[in-house]
Amino acid sequence: MPFAHAKDGTALHVKDTGSGSPVVLIHGWPLTGDMFEYQTLPLLEAGHRVVTYDRRGFGQSGHPVGPYDYDTFADDLAAILEAGEISGATLIGFSMGGGEIARYLTRHGPARIAKVALVSSVVPYLLKDDSNPDGVDYSVFQDMKDQIRKDRFAFLQTFAKQFYGVGVVSSPVSSALLDWTFILGVMASPKATIECVDAFGTTDFRGDLASFTMPTLIIHGTGDKTVPIDVAGRAAAKGIPHAEFLEYEGEPHGLCATAADRLTSDLLNFVAL
Repeated sequence: MPFAHAKDGTALHVKDTGSGSPVVLIHGWPLTGDMFEYQTLPLLEAGHRVVTYDRRGFGQSGHPVGPYDYDTFADDLAAILEAGEISGATLIGFSMGGGEIARYLTRHGPARIAKVALVSSVVPYLLKDDSNPDGVDYSVFQDMKDQIRKDRFAFLQTFAKQFYGVGVVSSPVSSALLDWTFILGVMASPKATIECVDAFGTTDFRGDLASFTMPTLIIHGTGDKTVPIDVAGRAAAKGIPHAEFLEYEGEPHGLCATAADRLTSDLLNFVAL
């Protein structure tokens, strides 16, 4: 299944390999399904069917003018599950990919889904407002969009360092991995890159939390400066009382690489339960 097609005809690039119980990995912004480099092979070796895809506007999927909102993203996920005849799936959403899961469960229900995991996820609500005083001020998102418009390439290089917690004295990933991250990010449509900042930055998923009726795992790094743990992971754990919540001490946003072995082990154990 190299491509599925959304309701509006947008081609969605899908990699579907292996057999056994299906695991669907939903990528973060501004990357592609290939970001799960360190998780895909172990899941395949453990006997799972592994499905990754590129969100509309990113990677090898179609780059339409729009729309770039979570109702559309959730419907795209539904189209992929239907095209692949996928049921009994574990959905794993990283960063903005967690939003797809939340909205999918509300719009399409749990029939095809066995378990879900939110990793460094934006759920339940990032934006600071009167109902969410500890959230992220909109000026942060506006600044990101301004930088992307001015020099998307420079922004992507700078963002990757924050993503992985790279600093003056800390180098948790190689320069080669930073280069690879840049390549994945630069494949995206500039319009999708900008519009998705508002999508993940301002969409309120608090009303979707009641749809998490299945076993749920939440993983978040305490050192995440991209999606702060208090307003995201910890808030999601409070809103989904039955969820298992794992805090990775000191880990940044991009823990798919910086804590690859630990994350992969935790995900394998969760899928196998």
